[in-house]
Amino acid sequence: MYAVVGCSNCQALKIVEGRPETTKCPRCGKRRKFEKLKKFVETDDEDHAREVRSSMLANRQGEGEAFAELDSFTEMESRVDDAGVSDEEFLEASGIDTDEVQAAADRVENRSASTRGTSRKETVLAALRELDRPTDEEVVTYASEEGVPADYVRDALEKLVRRGEVSESRGRYRLL
Repeated sequence: MYAVVGCSNCQALKIVEGRPETTKCPRCGKRRKFEKLKKFVETDDEDHAREVRSSMLANRQGEGEAFAELDSFTEMESRVDDAGVSDEEFLEASGIDTDEVQAAADRVENRSASTRGTSRKETVLAALRELDRPTDEEVVTYASEEGVPADYVRDALEKLVRRGEVSESRGRYRLL
């Protein structure tokens, strides 16, 4: 359920989803009980609530007739993708070769997980989480399968121990 409600402090209009116990005005920050707020419309359709709120705002500014001539949110939203220029047209107009951009994207897609979103440090930490009290060689082996160089793994282990994030005892590491 969606409700278009008004703030009694600053007269702001907003859409509230569900029936929360309290709600906070985005404009003035005043918190009120939901039951005490003036509800202009209650509906199960979010688009209808958006239409009512927009219409009320337009009427406040004396633009009710202009708003009435506009299409509904649903109709306008369906045409958004057709508006403006495509990404390819924009890049080409900017002097960028779209084939080169696609080739670069393909190269990134083919890289290992460590370069695709998981940082090197996160890969080392994942090894420490998944392996039971591993040695540095076990961590290096795990990380190298993800494309992380052995030198980086050893340096990262040293730094993690110095910072107190990892403990090392008799050549075995444990995440704290």
